[in-house]
Amino acid sequence: MPIEQLKDTIDYGIIGLLVFLSFITFAYAIERILYYRSIDLSKYSHKKALEIDLSKHLATIASIGSNAPYIGLLGTVIAIILTFYIIGDRQESINPGEIMKNLALALKVTAAGLIVAIPATVIYNALLTKVDVLLSKWEIMQDEK
Repeated sequence: MPIEQLKDTIDYGIIGLLVFLSFITFAYAIERILYYRSIDLSKYSHKKALEIDLSKHLATIASIGSNAPYIGLLGTVIAIILTFYIIGDRQESINPGEIMKNLALALKVTAAGLIVAIPATVIYNALLTKVDVLLSKWEIMQDEK
């Protein structure tokens, strides 16, 4: 496999992984929002049981939000290493514009990681706030009993 094909495979493989992680984030977020809308707090007699049900999938969303930039950065580092390898492997002179183009394209994976991480972190924080509100409502219900 030529090195340029390897670069494209790594590039798009990592972007594909980030798209997949983004899909998981939004799927879990939608599931959690629908669950929070339909939850009946009066069915819970123990706070820990409620916390377990409310926090389901939140760790996954948080992990995606915190690790997506690193995944993007890994793709960028690999693409830059391969770009330098391509430059060093050529015997003829290299056009500086081509070098800059390859380096700029390598950065797209970091951008993709950030595009996944920022919404995942916002979603996680919003869902965590909703969990806190629901737990507070449950405690008020318990105090009224």
